[in-house]
Amino acid sequence: MTPLTGQAAVDQLLEVLDLKQLAGDRFQGISPQVGAQRVFGGQVAGQALVAAGRTVDPARHVHSLHGYFVRPGDPTVPIDFTVETIRDGRSFSVRRSTAQQHGKTIFFMSASFQVTEQGLDHHTPAPAGVPGPEDTPTVRDLLAKYPDREAAYNKGPQAIDVRYLGTPGWVPPGDRDASEQQRVWMRINGTLPDDPLIHACALTYASDLSLLDAVLSVHGEVWGPGGVIGASLDHALWLHRPFRADEWFLYDSASPSASGSRGLASGRMFTRDGTHIASAVQEGLLRRIGA
Repeated sequence: MTPLTGQAAVDQLLEVLDLKQLAGDRFQGISPQVGAQRVFGGQVAGQALVAAGRTVDPARHVHSLHGYFVRPGDPTVPIDFTVETIRDGRSFSVRRSTAQQHGKTIFFMSASFQVTEQGLDHHTPAPAGVPGPEDTPTVRDLLAKYPDREAAYNKGPQAIDVRYLGTPGWVPPGDRDASEQQRVWMRINGTLPDDPLIHACALTYASDLSLLDAVLSVHGEVWGPGGVIGASLDHALWLHRPFRADEWFLYDSASPSASGSRGLASGRMFTRDGTHIASAVQEGLLRRIGA
């Protein structure tokens, strides 16, 4: 199977994010038909943010979201979204966006939007001495060593260019050394419209990629047979500064704790010039499986 790549894959992602409005506060979205057994968490989170954002004044931009993955999503049927207006104040708007399938909630999110304001401004520096994306292997480069993994990679469209600074979590058991850091260059692999909401939703989608890898990285563990199976439990994202998701950003992640079959990971996103644009935190369910 030859996957969609480049702008064609990005256009498909935009179609997935372009929800159908059923009523003022009700929307419906679809999933790409790629043979997946469940909906990708970043997809439903991005769609929920689209729904919430379409009920807010465009002059107010999302600055934070907090979501819970309640049930696996079924990619073969549409997802229904309902948005509740919690508050519209002078500076902030708060929305609750709920995704349902088969009459049951699969995901819900609270999101806050703010008018543009000026105030104190600082951030910690980006990691130093990190190779740029052009000097970092592509996923295709890495797959050359693991041709058995290529079929799984080819199942879905490649709308996001992901480049690992280190060993990814999908390699075979024993091929990954333990590391305290998980660093990945990312960008939407094409051109997005200028709408800031679209860039925020695309970044939300991307933020669910590789984050839980940081938990496994601490132990040198991998996904799949002989390693670990996992699922996102909740996800939080803070958007600090304007950005474009179709330009390179470094996703610098680490895991402060894992216990009780759950692992916590946090990540910071930096532009190429070192500007801190966003922060994410996620807890996931992680269970060891047999070979």
